Amino acid sequence: MAEKALILLPTYNEKENIERIIPEILKQDERLSILVIDDNSPDGTGQIADKIAAQNPRVLVLHREKKEGLGQAYIAGFKWALERDYDYVFEMDADFSHDPKYLPDFLGEIEHCDIVLGSRYISGVNVINWPMMRLLLSYYANVYTRVVTGLPLRDATGGFKCFRRQVLESIDLDDVRSNGYSFQIEVSYRAYKKGFKIREIPIVFVDRTAGQSKMSKKIVREAVLMVWRLRLWGLLGKLK
Repeated sequence: MAEKALILLPTYNEKENIERIIPEILKQDERLSILVIDDNSPDGTGQIADKIAAQNPRVLVLHREKKEGLGQAYIAGFKWALERDYDYVFEMDADFSHDPKYLPDFLGEIEHCDIVLGSRYISGVNVINWPMMRLLLSYYANVYTRVVTGLPLRDATGGFKCFRRQVLESIDLDDVRSNGYSFQIEVSYRAYKKGFKIREIPIVFVDRTAGQSKMSKKIVREAVLMVWRLRLWGLLGKLK
């Protein structure tokens, strides 16, 4: 039986992108399906996704009552995927900053490891349209994460990822504490501490051209503190 792969696509006010990105994803590989996880977008993103899903069985929609953060959206998606026996589960942004053309590369690499991470920094710096300050913040946040936690990744904050279902089954998803961009660090760190093999592949990250960024100072503060908590929990054996 062919493997089943699910793209988790969290959305909040992505009406300018959702209709364009779904067909671009689906044409990459016939094994791919999409779960749009919409946090009750005021702009009607969820309703647009419903219309697409009504016409295409490979598109599904999970509606959540309110905006609760990226981490909680992915946790809900992980649980949904595990309940339905998907072999591979992807994290991916809906704004084209993660180019669907890389999906076949992920599907090829996941045959040889447990997590594939699309890295902006594994072969130089491959980020387009970011202000210099944001680029420096991202780059050195990853250096900081490596130094503090020992997680051997060049792009631990990257959100373009593919997991084998066994990785998600092994993690106590209800114990994951992060909700912003540190969520990416935490899930990878928990998997790494359990001995799963993570492989980075190069991608070019292009900042969104439509919609608004979800980055905030609160998200940055959470990430700064979370890496120290992860190191402590790892030393104390408290990661589930």
